[in-house]
Amino acid sequence: MGRPSKYPKEVRERAVRLVVEQQEAHDSQWATISSIAGKMGCTPETLRKWVRQAERDAGQRPGLTTEERARLKQLERENFELKRSNEILRKASAYFAQAELNRRAK
Repeated sequence: MGRPSKYPKEVRERAVRLVVEQQEAHDSQWATISSIAGKMGCTPETLRKWVRQAERDAGQRPGLTTEERARLKQLERENFELKRSNEILRKASAYFAQAELNRRAK
């Protein structure tokens, strides 16, 4: 399980919404992000990441959506566990095969 976010989901959504709403009032998206980040109590880079992820979730930017990222993480975790289980079974099989050979030799 990942570490909990420093900022509640509602704060992140509100900050992203403010960037989208106020983008026309600034020269660039970065200027908008820098302005709003100070008011929201986060760094501009943090807010930029939130905005980029919201754009990916909305289909405006290429990349994995939040749901796809969560699914990928889950599949990677399952893959790791399966590899670990297979390694344990392989070692156990080799151990019991060796024990069987030793028993027959006596």
